[in-house]
Order: sequence, then structure tokens, then C-alpha cells
Amino acid sequence: MTAPLIDPFARAITYLRVSVTDRCDFRCVYCMSENMTFLPKKELLTLEELDRMCSTFVGMGVQKLRITGGEPLVRRDIMTFFHAMTRHLDCGALKELTLTTNGSQLERFAGDLYAAGVRRVNVSLDTLDDDKFAAITRWGRLPQVHRGIDAAQKAGLRIKINAVALKGFNEDELPAITEWCAERDMDLTWIEVMPMGDIGNESRLGQYWSLEDVRATYAQFYTLSDLAERTGGPARYVRLEETGQKIGFITPLSHNFCESCNRVRLTCTGELYMCLGQEDQAGLRDALRNYPDTAEPLRAAIRAAIERKPQGHDFDYSRQRLDGQMSRHMSHTGG
Repeated sequence: MTAPLIDPFARAITYLRVSVTDRCDFRCVYCMSENMTFLPKKELLTLEELDRMCSTFVGMGVQKLRITGGEPLVRRDIMTFFHAMTRHLDCGALKELTLTTNGSQLERFAGDLYAAGVRRVNVSLDTLDDDKFAAITRWGRLPQVHRGIDAAQKAGLRIKINAVALKGFNEDELPAITEWCAERDMDLTWIEVMPMGDIGNESRLGQYWSLEDVRATYAQFYTLSDLAERTGGPARYVRLEETGQKIGFITPLSHNFCESCNRVRLTCTGELYMCLGQEDQAGLRDALRNYPDTAEPLRAAIRAAIERKPQGHDFDYSRQRLDGQMSRHMSHTGG
């Protein structure tokens, strides 16, 4: 029961993304509706249950754990969970503990995260303009995020900026965002907007800026060299020869990246999504809660879920309609 997790397409599952809350202190327009209805707290896995769940996955071969949300750092006492995961880093079973954040709480938690063994953090940031940032996040304040990034770098955390490519919104900022990241020695990855959640189909199509076009825009300003680097994840990388930067492109829509997928996603209620772009999920909470003294039912449930992992997703904007749109919001599954 502790043999490695292998899906039907011979891919080893070594990466678990865990949403610890569906709540967030921002309301980014491509992620949430402005007036979200959040889950009752009793439905969420407790921090102790998250520990048991993640520890079981680590025991089955997961080597990378990324904590997401919502905004993971708004969950009360979340550092208790991070510090609990440190034991898996110390024994070598877990190779990396990291998180994706909007940066709003980094000023408060950066030192604690480093102490818990976190060394890299992804910060979601789509614009460097105060007014545009307030508009895209609805509730966010850009200076707070800047202070968080400063605190994270001072604490020793390596920062990667994740920017969602949004047509008519941040196209004109591509050089500025790139130069800002270069000055701060931060990596940068662009992500195509994904069709998830009911926020209006027409607005979603209007937001879509193909990363083929993003790359073409880069070519107007820089010399691009393709990199062979692969992380098992969706990103493809280029180097900008003028700055030496590594720029990533995550293209779930214009290019399928599923052939090397090594990850699954766990929601804060214990649902395991084997693919971000499919609705199929496996409920693990009952196996966790109904058998508190043994992990075998949970392991069996995990294995049964991995056996259903599909070969790939079916997002598609090519016909100017939202084929493959997911009904759940991005914040439900985790970023």
C-alpha cells in the first residue's frame, strides 16, 4: 500500500497541490465572483486532518507539496500546518514545501515560512499599476503586496511572479513587468486565463490573450532562446538573452501540456481532482474521518482515484466558445 502512485498512463504522481481554504482577501475577476458564497467551516478539513491527508500522500511517494487557496495565508493558524510538514522535509521524504499566494500576508508570515522549510514562493501579480491592481483584484492594495515581496526576499525566500495574460489589461505592461522582475532577481511565468467558474462567458473570451501572442510580443523587445528545462509541470521556458531571465509560459489552451503531468489537486474539503480541466473528483474525506486509527482505507481511496486520472484536459478557445469550461471557481480547486 506504500508503493508509488502510478496513473493509467505510466505517470508517477509526485506532486500534490492542496487548497487549505476557499476564502481569499481579494476577489480577482478571473478567479471569483465579487459576492462569493464560501463553504461552511465545518466542511473544511481541520489542520490536523490536512496533516494526516498530506502525510499519507507523502508516504505514497509525493515529493512536492504546494499549498494554495483561496489565499492560504488567511486560514487561521495555518503556520501550525506548515511547521508540521517540516518533519517530512527533515527526514527527506518531502523534497519541497512551497505555496502560491497573492502576497497580501507575506509581510506577516515570510519569516515563519522560511523557518518551516519553505524556500520558494509563487506570488500572483498581474499588473504594476495601483489602479489596475485595485480593479482586477476588486479588494486588493498593491503597496501591501510590494511590502510582502520585500519581506519574503529579506527572509531568504525565492520569489516567482505568476502573471495571468489578460487581453486589453496588461498587454502594454509586458516590458515593464519583465524589467521589474529582472531588477528584483525574480522569475516570471505567464499563464493563459482558464475557463473556470460562472463569471460570464463573453467576458472570459474577451480576457483571453494567447501566450503565442505574448511570446511574439517578447520577440519585439528581446532575443529569445528556448530552454529544454522541464519540471514535470505545465510551464515551458525561454531565456531572454539581454537580461538572462528565465520566462515561463503556461498554456492550457493554446497547447496541451498533459503528457508529463505528475500532479493532483486536493480541495479544502477533501475532494481530489485528478485533472484541473476535468470535473471528475474523488471524495477522500470520509475515508479520512471514518477511520481515524488506520490509513489503509485512505490509501485505497487515493489509489482508486489515481487509477481514474485522465490523459489530459479539454480546455479549448479555438472556436471562440468555452469548450471544456469548468463550473467550479478556480478558488474551489486551488490555484
